[in-house]
Amino acid sequence: MNTNLIEPTRDAQVAHLPHPSPTREARAKPGTQLPAAPRSLAETGLSQAFVAGLVLKSTLVLGRPSYGDLIERHCLSLAVLDDIFAFLVREHLVELTHRGKTDLDVTFRLTDAGRVAALEERARSSYSGPAPVTLDAYLDCLSTHSVRKLRVAQNDVWAIFDGIVMDTAILDAAAAALNSGRPLLIYGPAGSGKTFLAERLGALMGGHVPVPYAIYAAGEVIQIYDPLVHVDAAPQADGQAVDRRWRLCERPVVMSGGELTLDELDLRRDEAAGFYQAPPHMKANMGMYIIDDLGRQRVEPRDLLNRWLRPLDRGVDFLTLESGNRFVLPFDVWPVFSSNLAPEQFADDAFLRRLGSKLHVGALAIDHYRAVFDAACESLGLTSTQDAFDYLLHRLHLPTGKAYLACFPMDLLRLVAAGARYRGDPLEVTHDALHDAWASYFGSAPERDGGYLPTAEHGGHTHVTG
Repeated sequence: MNTNLIEPTRDAQVAHLPHPSPTREARAKPGTQLPAAPRSLAETGLSQAFVAGLVLKSTLVLGRPSYGDLIERHCLSLAVLDDIFAFLVREHLVELTHRGKTDLDVTFRLTDAGRVAALEERARSSYSGPAPVTLDAYLDCLSTHSVRKLRVAQNDVWAIFDGIVMDTAILDAAAAALNSGRPLLIYGPAGSGKTFLAERLGALMGGHVPVPYAIYAAGEVIQIYDPLVHVDAAPQADGQAVDRRWRLCERPVVMSGGELTLDELDLRRDEAAGFYQAPPHMKANMGMYIIDDLGRQRVEPRDLLNRWLRPLDRGVDFLTLESGNRFVLPFDVWPVFSSNLAPEQFADDAFLRRLGSKLHVGALAIDHYRAVFDAACESLGLTSTQDAFDYLLHRLHLPTGKAYLACFPMDLLRLVAAGARYRGDPLEVTHDALHDAWASYFGSAPERDGGYLPTAEHGGHTHVTG
């Protein structure tokens, strides 16, 4: 058994101890590669008209691009672009302006007819980035690298959570949910560590997966790669041996919080740009999608949950373009829900059945709470004693009835450290410093003799002395 995991003494708990964590790269499965570069236009799966439109728009923007410029911009091989430019020259839409000693040292410009055609293309859609991959190619990728093929072992899970104060039973239950492919609901009071636990579970998403910059479906471009959520697994290839329309990434971990709306779960067309942005769960394909603070969104929880019934039940999602065209896409994510509410408060039996595993995260046991307190002191450079911790328990927590939640030690001790630095005092955890931090954090504090000091909110006045 991993001795760095503190054994539980009561309900499942979680808290963060500062500790080096293993990188996801260290656990990546070898052998994942990007697809081979297409050797012809036909192998891209894209039409000649579409790729020609991309090149025309880029030439309009760049003025006199070279082959090298367009290879970099559209992530297509020289052979594919050569075919396209041969077509554009035949149609008198572009003309050669320079030919150097190498195949890449060739530049073009638009003719008058080409400029008209480029402006028409840009009016329909201004997208002129990396060429998209076909929907079929993306579906093949999801099938090959499906998150449902992931399996985690107990030793690996405990290693990932090394240095975390946590009940090993909750780790085993969470890992079992991943292995079963079933969703997970983590619930409990605010500050108990639910969001931290959910994010840390993302470290279980081992391996690398290809993520396309964009896909081409029903005549529309849908942008998928997002540098804010997709983490490159390795330096991207510079040569032409691999299809650079894809990026090799860590399995994504995408989180939506209280800002989530129903509209954001559908395809969104940028009217100014003329192409679509993928919804968050689509960006999370082959990885984890976390819905944090369930019940605090700007829509009714039941409406939000009803949106997930089909994906959770059948493993697919239906997406609709503004043209009315619809297509089916695998819902290839491990969904993790986090909520301050008890399950029965926001969902009926039909939805709860589809959730699979439900894990409660509550207050810490005292020995866990002390471990978190000590770790926070060490992290902040504070010195403390057992007497200071006892004061926190018996003179602050007990009179107010505040639970031993995982967030409190670090939050309170940050205030202690800030106050000491402000006054120029030693970085020590004293009774007075804890009392002041408690009053500042909660807006009220027990009297120093253990009674209760009322606040202005309750008709009195808060007066905290050092």
